[in-house]
Amino acid sequence: MLTVVVALIAAGVILGMVALWPDADKVPKDKNPYGADGVSTVSAKVLSVKPFDCGSGGAGPDGLPSVAGNCAKVDASTKAGNATFTLDAPRFKAGINKGDDIKLIRIQPSGQEAAYEFLDFRRGLPLTALAIVFAVAVVAVARWRGLFAMVGIGVTLLALTQFMLPAFLSGENPLLVAVVGSAGIMLVVLYLAHGISIRTTSALFGTLVGLALTAVLGALATDWTSLTGVGSEDDSTLVAVAPNIHMAGVVAATMVVAGLGILNDVTVTQASAVWELRALQPAARGREIFSSAMRIGRDHIASSVYTLVFAYAGSAMTILLLISAYQRSLAEMATTEQIGEEIVRTLVGAIGLVLAVPITTVFAVIMAPRGVTPEGELPEDLGTDPGSHQAPIQPSIAP
Repeated sequence: MLTVVVALIAAGVILGMVALWPDADKVPKDKNPYGADGVSTVSAKVLSVKPFDCGSGGAGPDGLPSVAGNCAKVDASTKAGNATFTLDAPRFKAGINKGDDIKLIRIQPSGQEAAYEFLDFRRGLPLTALAIVFAVAVVAVARWRGLFAMVGIGVTLLALTQFMLPAFLSGENPLLVAVVGSAGIMLVVLYLAHGISIRTTSALFGTLVGLALTAVLGALATDWTSLTGVGSEDDSTLVAVAPNIHMAGVVAATMVVAGLGILNDVTVTQASAVWELRALQPAARGREIFSSAMRIGRDHIASSVYTLVFAYAGSAMTILLLISAYQRSLAEMATTEQIGEEIVRTLVGAIGLVLAVPITTVFAVIMAPRGVTPEGELPEDLGTDPGSHQAPIQPSIAP
């Protein structure tokens, strides 16, 4: 019966993805700003850094303060020869040293000498090394499950880059795309990382209900708080590049995607808790198992809510620092688009998380058979030795 239900859910997700799959011609493709005629990016290594007084500081033309301090003349080596460029005060103050690997913008109009501008530091090697260390650590500790979890990350990135993001840009309903894409990701990731079992299926059901609740709450909260999704210069640029995109819908969609990982965490943990409790108390009533599992769930809720708040606070740290420097109260700034969006995202994600815990627990209690082992298997001697168990095997138990 559960196989049929999961198959129907998977079929619905596939049909949804087919219906929402963006037409390649409708996905906006703006020109690469560094791909115009005579403009390219090149790798370089810093040879020398020479500070000089450029008169930086005071208020700029827009009335905003500019960074006071020296600028720097930087010499770097590229495959085409040496390059010289000027680094402004904010970049120089952030730090650049001899030997740093950097990327430059090379500008060379036809018939003129090349000019260079600083673009960014080259981070390919350290990022790759960190990714390898992460993968090795996960596989070494979690073994096969860790390996399958890494495959799940690949599936998630594939769904985001090939389906969800292009669908957002082409003008499809962002919230519907997020729900369908997230459901598809969970269908694959949960069974990959945790194996095909009734326990995993109960976690899947709880996760899907949590996703649906988060989506509904996100849509209502976005509309109620009048979040437009256009709170920064980058947002305005995105609207110009992709005129069909629904920015308010993207805000609600990010609430679904952002809470996906921690929602998965709490639902799997709750399902596992119920299975462990059922294994230790094979004759316990469903209500007793539910109460015990919820005591575990409440602790998990408390720690997970903190995790959400810390994660969003960290992502908005620059804005929070600027608010503090301007000596403006958080209550005053909370109603702005940028801060208000983070607050709503945190609260909606937390509400969906809290509601998913009891829902998953109910699914797990109903689906966990009496006498089940922690691995989800029935002991071979269950029911054969009257003194070894308090009750015979029952296929399921109602809460």
